[in-house]
Amino acid sequence: MTALATATPTLAERTARVVGVLAEHARAVDDSATFPVASLDALRESGLMGLLVPVEHGGLGGDLADLARTAADLGGACLSTAMIWAMHGQQVAAIAAHAGPRLRADLLPRIARGEVYVASVTSERGKGGHLLTAEAPLRPDGDRLGIDRDAPIVTGGAVADGFLITMRASPDAGYDDVSLVYADRGQVTAEPGRGSWNPMGMRGTHSVPLRITGDVPADQLVGEPGGFRAVATRTFVPAGHIGWAACWLGAARGALSSVLGMIRDPRTRGSFDPTSELLRRRLARARLDLDTVAALLAQAIRDAADARDVSAAEAPDVQLRLNGLKVHAAERCAAVVDELVELTGLRHGYMRDSALPLERVHRDLRSASLNYANDRLYDANGAIALLDRTVTLAWAGRP
Repeated sequence: MTALATATPTLAERTARVVGVLAEHARAVDDSATFPVASLDALRESGLMGLLVPVEHGGLGGDLADLARTAADLGGACLSTAMIWAMHGQQVAAIAAHAGPRLRADLLPRIARGEVYVASVTSERGKGGHLLTAEAPLRPDGDRLGIDRDAPIVTGGAVADGFLITMRASPDAGYDDVSLVYADRGQVTAEPGRGSWNPMGMRGTHSVPLRITGDVPADQLVGEPGGFRAVATRTFVPAGHIGWAACWLGAARGALSSVLGMIRDPRTRGSFDPTSELLRRRLARARLDLDTVAALLAQAIRDAADARDVSAAEAPDVQLRLNGLKVHAAERCAAVVDELVELTGLRHGYMRDSALPLERVHRDLRSASLNYANDRLYDANGAIALLDRTVTLAWAGRP
């Protein structure tokens, strides 16, 4: 008797299978400030690590809309794990779009099988988190590239299977002449640096200092030598801002959903008065904030799909909205959860052992404005706004 073929699970089904695992481990991961190994294992097994890997390389062939929807669902269960996954997705998007044929053929199928979790190495002690500059140089030697890179923060660096690293293109290159290079963990030595990870929130990201040394084949450059700016504007930044914003939106949406459930639950209904004008106004503001973030997120996804170049020089309105998405999502998602803490009070909103996860989510979202600082993006957007004298808004359409 021939066995019936098992139907391929949908993206929603894959996501639903792992959300419960993330929620189960979220509190323990936060308490211990340890990397969510069990949650990552579930993501590996689900196929979601290969969401953005093209189908021809064994992946799910997803796009930025799929990234956002999945990140939001994961963010509602455990924001630390969601951010780990979304940042991995950002790296995969860059590799899929800009790596050479040999690296794509070797690496993408392994990512699709869940074998490779890719961490991002963009911070540096001398420059902080500034994305488009680098200090440590690659050292070309024949068909090899020497790497000696000291990073103060690498999310998931202790457990990552590979690293996507920004470096100066060569010892003689300028600080804004930046290359992006991939290194498998087995090709380099990755040693923990000085310092520990004991933050207020996002404790499960385990963003540790790391020094990476070794050498890799020259064809493991992602993009052209010194060409990281093109990779960043076309792929890296859009995927990053969209993924981050979706994670934060999902966390705030999950918080609001849990509060609505408590208000409507007969067992706790006596703690709240659904007819209260103050309660209704706070719920209305929270919902409006989430809807506006979701609308801006949807527009940023459309912009990234429609515009070949989202740089400030070629498409200032697109870059303004993309930077604005990160800033607005960081501010308003945090504000929503802060308002929910006020609404639910000391007993339900502030206590660590509350049935609601508001205290943890509140701490986690406090980091959002610092994760590539909002102040830096406000400065950038002020300068970019001068380039768009016609004030091209999304509903007006781009010329």
